[in-house]
Amino acid sequence: MDGRLPDGMKARQRLRSIRRAGSTPALLLVALVVSGGCGTTSLKEYVHNGFKVGPDHGRPPALVAPAWIEAENPKVQNAPLPSNDWWSVFGDPKLSELIQRSYEQNPTLRAVGARVLEARAGQAIAVGNIFPQSQQAIASYARVNLSPNLPPFNHLNSGPLAGTLPLSFSNWFYGFNLSWELDLWGRIRRNVESTNANLDASVEDYDAALVTLFADIASNYVQYRVSQQRIKIARNNVKIQEQVLSLAEQKFRVGTTNRLDVEQAKTILEQTRSSIPGLQIQLGQANDTLCTLVGIPPVNLEPELGPGPDLGQSPVPNTPASVATGIPADLLRRRPDIRGAERQVAAQSAQIGVAEADLYPTLFINGTIGWDAEDFSKAFATKSFLGLLLPGFRWNILNYGRIQNNIHLQQARTAELIAAYQNRVLAAGREVQISLRGFLRSQEQAEALQRSVEAAAAASQVGISQYHTGTIDFNRVFNLETTQVQQQDRLAVAQGEIALNLISVYRAVGGGWEYRLSQSPPAAPAPPPAAPLGPVSTPNDLEAPSQPAPRSEPDRPQPADPFPPAIP
Repeated sequence: MDGRLPDGMKARQRLRSIRRAGSTPALLLVALVVSGGCGTTSLKEYVHNGFKVGPDHGRPPALVAPAWIEAENPKVQNAPLPSNDWWSVFGDPKLSELIQRSYEQNPTLRAVGARVLEARAGQAIAVGNIFPQSQQAIASYARVNLSPNLPPFNHLNSGPLAGTLPLSFSNWFYGFNLSWELDLWGRIRRNVESTNANLDASVEDYDAALVTLFADIASNYVQYRVSQQRIKIARNNVKIQEQVLSLAEQKFRVGTTNRLDVEQAKTILEQTRSSIPGLQIQLGQANDTLCTLVGIPPVNLEPELGPGPDLGQSPVPNTPASVATGIPADLLRRRPDIRGAERQVAAQSAQIGVAEADLYPTLFINGTIGWDAEDFSKAFATKSFLGLLLPGFRWNILNYGRIQNNIHLQQARTAELIAAYQNRVLAAGREVQISLRGFLRSQEQAEALQRSVEAAAAASQVGISQYHTGTIDFNRVFNLETTQVQQQDRLAVAQGEIALNLISVYRAVGGGWEYRLSQSPPAAPAPPPAAPLGPVSTPNDLEAPSQPAPRSEPDRPQPADPFPPAIP
């Protein structure tokens, strides 16, 4: 025979080799089709999703109002917010300085920035798992001494083979091991999507902390100025009431009035004096809170901040009469807590794909290359080279109940986060509406109180003059003085409420996080961009739309760096 196979045998051999070569892909396709009938990803979805099982994420639907209830008010503008620093509308350099210092020194902000670093490292680890998961350089030396009394050596070393098999030898080895799980079902890539979304959420948490910090700084600064103003008003009224008391005592000494007038004058004077310590307590609380927010121990800030506006002026003199809020739909783009909630949904949605990948067989490749020799001098010889390649797969075919329930668990968590996201959007709209209404109504209240204060001051002056001439008794003066003190104090509080409600508006619309974009070092590395929002393919029990909600505006730019320059 010439050693050639008959044509029929060669054909059968080729058929068997084709079957062996195609057995693994065919097995995988069968696994996908069979598992697709269990309520998981179909073959069409698998291909459409970029050869990944599980749903692709899309922004969940959320209800927003078409316009604010107060939109018809001329003081409410649909214009965008001040670009980076909404607090600049107050025109107060002291406030701007406090905010800059808090941005650089606040420990809470630094802690949130460290969590961004943590999330960034986790994302890098997840990306690294796409490549061979285990890569090891190895080396070893062994000295082996075998017993001649153990089989098979006791038989091989007897008779004609006696002495031919060495029982003592050395072994030198060095090389490289590799283990690689092939991501056929997208388990690793879905996990990367999840960590990407978690990184985005951590940046949004940082931005939300900025919004809260700057609003807290501004609110406590306003309360500090209001307390200063109320103390000034009280002290000024003390001076006036001391003069009235002096007048009553003078009239009592000459016998034109009785002691009741003197005691009434003392009563209102001491009542006004008694209000000052309480106001000083409020001033001290605002002072200490500002110190904590700035990141310093409690110190007296009055030498740095000054005594505040003069008597008769508003505690925050440059509070604007109008406010720019944008439209309700802007909240989805502007508020970091809403964007963070959506990113949490994205991170959890990807975990559905991670769980579903366990339904299918896992393919892996293990390999070793190296050099192995008995003598060290031959350890680097070409003939000492060895290599081992071990492809294989594992399939958890007996754990489908556990895997399916894990999928349901991830789906339920996703549904929970979708509901939380939708609730966050509703709460944001409510917060804007409440603060906007407070801003407009507090202006009306302050205007009315201003007229009341002017009238009370004029009436008090007339009353004191008439009492001096004996036209009216002291009861009228007492009532007029009491009213003046109360109305002046209420006016200072109402003027502060205008600023506080304006700050609440900016907090509610998510203003302030852009400040870090202008403060970050130009050379700072940019974090990985957010995963794009693709078509929704969420399981039916989540009741998500088949397409993501349309975007009226593009996403905001990615930050240059998600934490202050002081973060290492």
